[in-house]
Amino acid sequence: MADVELDKVSVTFRITRYGPVSFRDWLCARLAPRFGDCINEVHALKNVSLRLDHGDRVGIVGRNGAGKSTLLKVLAGIYPPTTGRRRVEGRISSLFNILLGFEPDATGWENIRYRGYLQGESRASLRAKMKAIADFSELGPHLDTPVRYYSTGMRMRLGFSIATAIEPEILLVDEALSAGDLYFREKAKARIRAVMSSASIVVAVSHDHSILKGLCDRLIWLDQGTIQAEGSPDEVIRAYETSVSKNKPIGFPPPRAAA
Repeated sequence: MADVELDKVSVTFRITRYGPVSFRDWLCARLAPRFGDCINEVHALKNVSLRLDHGDRVGIVGRNGAGKSTLLKVLAGIYPPTTGRRRVEGRISSLFNILLGFEPDATGWENIRYRGYLQGESRASLRAKMKAIADFSELGPHLDTPVRYYSTGMRMRLGFSIATAIEPEILLVDEALSAGDLYFREKAKARIRAVMSSASIVVAVSHDHSILKGLCDRLIWLDQGTIQAEGSPDEVIRAYETSVSKNKPIGFPPPRAAA
C-alpha cells in the first residue's frame, strides 16, 4: 500500500546573481569572506509536514514562486530536504517536463523508445505500448520524421502521449494538461483522469482551479514556502482567491544574504 510522509521539511537554495553556488563560489567565500555577501539563500519550503495515504487526490495551489514545484520535486526525490524527513512507500511516476529526453534529430518512433526507457519501461513493456502511444498522439506518418521538424504542439502531443503511458502507484503532475491544441487538451484531461484513477496516490499542481476541483478531493495552498491552508477544494480556493483579491503579497520575499 502506497503512502508518503513529509515531517517538518525545509528546502533552502544557495544562489548567486549568476545562478546556483558553484564549488569556486564556495571556495572564494571561505578564502575571501566579503565574497560571501554575494551568496544568497532562498527558502523554497519552510517546515512543511504532509501525510498522503492510499486513495488521496491532492491538489496544490499558489502563486508563482510559492514552492509548488519544489514540493513536488521533494516528493519525487529530485530535491533532498535541507532539514526534516521524507518517507515514501510505493513507485513514483512524475509528469513534470514531458519533453525530457527528446532527441531532436531522432524520429518520433525513436523518441518514444528513448523517453520510454527513461520512464523505466523495459523493451517488452514498451513494445506492448508503442501502438497505443502512437495512436493517442494522432501524429501518424509524422512519427517517421525527426522531431526537430515538429511544431511545438506536435512535440507536446508526443511527449504527453509517452509520459501518460504509465501504471503509477504515486502520480505527481505539474501543469501537464497544457499539451497541444484545444482539442488535444480536452483529450489530455480525459487521459489524465484515466491515469489518476489507476494510481494509489495523486498530487497535482495547476493554475487552472476548475481542473483541480474536478480531479482532487483535497487542496493545499502554499505561500512563500509554507502551507497556508489545507482542506476541501472549495474552502481552500475561496481562501486563496480572497487573499489574492485583497492584494496580499504572495510569493518569495527578496533573498537575504547567507550568514
